[in-house]
Amino acid sequence: MAGLDFDSLSDTARKIFLAGVGAVATGAEMSQELVEDLIKKGELSVEQGKAVNEELKHKYEEATADASDAVLRARLKRMTPEERAAWIANAQKISSDLEAEPVEVEVDEAEPSEE
Repeated sequence: MAGLDFDSLSDTARKIFLAGVGAVATGAEMSQELVEDLIKKGELSVEQGKAVNEELKHKYEEATADASDAVLRARLKRMTPEERAAWIANAQKISSDLEAEPVEVEVDEAEPSEE
């Protein structure tokens, strides 16, 4: 092996090994940064989703309240004044009955203390 220099060959192998280690370390750093970036973007997306959900919930509640009022108004409009008075009296009775109902509170039994 006249043309091969052992020192040069081992130095080249050492450099290749170190380059591989450096590539792995760089890849690990980059993947850690990528994961942290993805986590931040995910957290931001979740927060934005919560805000949009709350806004949609509020709009839904407004729309259903408006629709309920419109249905009630249309129903009352078709009634005679006597039918309206009877309907209102019935609604007031139902409201009074609901207010008179006892409130039930569910209580979990506490475990006896160990003294």
